[in-house]
Order: sequence, then structure tokens, then C-alpha cells
Amino acid sequence: MTDKLILVSHPLCPYVQRAAISLTEKGVPFERVDIDLADKPDWFKAISPLGKVPLLRVQRDGEETVIFESAVILEFLEETQANPLHPIDPCTRARHRAWIEFGSATLNAIGRFYSAPNEAGFLAESGALAAMFDRLEAELADGTGPWFAGESFSLVDAVYGPVFRYLDAFDQIGDFGILDTKLRVQAWRQALSDRPSIRHAVAADYPQRLHAFLQAKGSFLSSLIRRSDPARPFALARSA
Repeated sequence: MTDKLILVSHPLCPYVQRAAISLTEKGVPFERVDIDLADKPDWFKAISPLGKVPLLRVQRDGEETVIFESAVILEFLEETQANPLHPIDPCTRARHRAWIEFGSATLNAIGRFYSAPNEAGFLAESGALAAMFDRLEAELADGTGPWFAGESFSLVDAVYGPVFRYLDAFDQIGDFGILDTKLRVQAWRQALSDRPSIRHAVAADYPQRLHAFLQAKGSFLSSLIRRSDPARPFALARSA
């Protein structure tokens, strides 16, 4: 009997998107159930040890196993489903896992960027985020593209698709120069944005939801949204 897979989700969670992209790339049918993390249902609190999404509910022969944490879910799918997204070579696979962790660190940096309470903090976080993409640019230097591993789409790509989706939102607010001069990263970003599994990992109203979330943060970025003029977006002062 085929397992029934239920992905417990929140519409804005980038870690959920990783799992959805992997499932789609593998051609695995799954059901997606969104919850409100501000008002968590009792059934969710009962099965989520950390109170976070994603959860993967695996139903088999009348029994259910609940898997939590996105990295664990991705590895479970690699071990149990066809169409692997990890490379076969152990050293290359370890390198990919390390850059997946770097992707998680980049999401944390993005969170600090959009949460910075004042301009000084915002500029500092912008510089730190740009420096992380500098490291990625250097890592991509030997690649041929379009994906992180060249011609083969991998879990690293699944992880960075949601990362770049945040930059799409930031670009609507202003010119923050985060990817300036990073031509390889820019090309990778474009290839990922065109990938169907990445495009369909969020609902059609995701941009509006994310914009509303950022506007409500009470951060420096929120203030830029409130006073922004679409014809004249905010631009960071940067040295030539």
C-alpha cells in the first residue's frame, strides 16, 4: 500500500516550501494542510514537539508517523522516495548538506534584516546578508549552471528557491543592493524562479501575504513600506 503523505504547513513558511518542492520534484502525491501559527489547533500542538511547521504525517496501514523539522523531512523523502535529489558521491553529498545549512543561516539573516528596528541595524543586516551571498557567489564560481550542481537540480536548489522569494518581495520595496555584482547568484536566482516546483510551492496570494507580514513587523523595513513611492523606491547608500 502506498503511504499517504500530509504536509502540515503555514502559507509563508520557507521551510515548508522546501518539503513541497522536494515532493513535487519527486513526483510524490501529497496533501497540504495549512494552520494558523498564531492560533495553533489542539491536534497540531499534540503532534508537534516544537510547535513548528512543517510536519509530515505519514499514514500507512492505519498507523501514522509524524516527522518534524524540514531537514529531517527532506532526508526521509530521500530515503523512501524515488528520484533522488542528493548526489551519490558521499563527499559531494556532504558538501550539499553543508550548503543546505548555509541556506538555513541565510534565512535567519533575512529574518534579522526585515526585523531590524532602526536604520543603523537595517544597514548592518543588509551588509551581513550581502556578505553571505558573496560566499555563495564564490562557491558557484566553478559551476556551469543553471543549478547549484550544474545540470542536476538538487536539494540545495530546493532550499534556495524560498530564500530568493524573499528577495523578490524586498525588490518591490527598494533597491538594497544585496545581489549587486553577484552575477552567478543572479543567474541562479532567475533559473530557480522559473522552475515550476518552486513557483507552485506557494499559493497565488503569497506575495500579498508576505507584503502584509512585512508591513506589520514594526521594523525599519515596515516604515519603508509605509512611506514608499512605487515610482521612487528606497535605495541604500552604497559606496561606488
